[in-house]
Amino acid sequence: RSGRSAALRARMEERLLGARFRYLNQQLYTGSSRDAERLFRADPAAFHLYHQGFERQVRRWPERPVQRIVRYLRRRPASLVVADFGCGDCTLAASVRNQVHCFDLVPLSPRVTVCDMAKVPLAAESVDVAVFCLALMGTNLQEILGEANRVLRLGGTLMVAEVASRFEDTRAFLKAMTQLGFRTVSKDLSSSYFYLLEFAKTGPARPGPAPGLRLRPCLYKKR
Repeated sequence: RSGRSAALRARMEERLLGARFRYLNQQLYTGSSRDAERLFRADPAAFHLYHQGFERQVRRWPERPVQRIVRYLRRRPASLVVADFGCGDCTLAASVRNQVHCFDLVPLSPRVTVCDMAKVPLAAESVDVAVFCLALMGTNLQEILGEANRVLRLGGTLMVAEVASRFEDTRAFLKAMTQLGFRTVSKDLSSSYFYLLEFAKTGPARPGPAPGLRLRPCLYKKR
C-alpha cells in the first residue's frame, strides 16, 4: 500500500513539475529577454526547474544539438574564442578546448556570467564564434541577434540550433538575417527535431525592423 501511495505522489509531483515547466516556458517565449532576467532574478529556483524540464524534453531526441556544435568546434582551431548565449550547464565549454564565454540568466555552473542576452559584458568584435543552442527565446530577437553581431569579429561565425517546429518561414528568417549583417554559410534542415544554421558576419546590422525574423514560441503540450 505504501508503494502505491508513493507512486501516486511521484505521479502528482511529475504533473506539477510539468505544469510549472510549461508555465515558465511560456513566460520565456512570450516576454523579452529583460522580462526573463527579472523573472529568474526574483526566483532562481524556477530556472533550475525550467532546466530540468527542458532536459527531459531534449533527452527524447535522437541527437542533442549541442553535440553537433561541439563536433563543429572540434574541427576548427582551438584558438577561436566562443560566446555561448544561453549556455545552461556549460556542456559546450566543458567539451571543447576553446576559450568559451558562458552567458545565461542563472549560474548553473561557476563558469556562467549572469546577464540579459541582449546585453552581454563583452567588447565589440572580441569573439570568433557566437552560439545560440536552443536559446533564441524572447520577443526581442532582433536585439539579441544584434548583440551577437556586435561581439563577433567581421567574418566570424554565428551558429544557431533551434527547434524545427518554431520556423514558420525559414526562407524569410534567413533573409532577415542578411539585414542583421549575416550571410548563410550552411543550413541543415534534415532533422524533424532541430535545424542547425551557420552564418558568417558580413558587417554591422542595418537599421530598421527585420520582419521575417519570426520564430513560433516553443510551447509544450500537456502529457
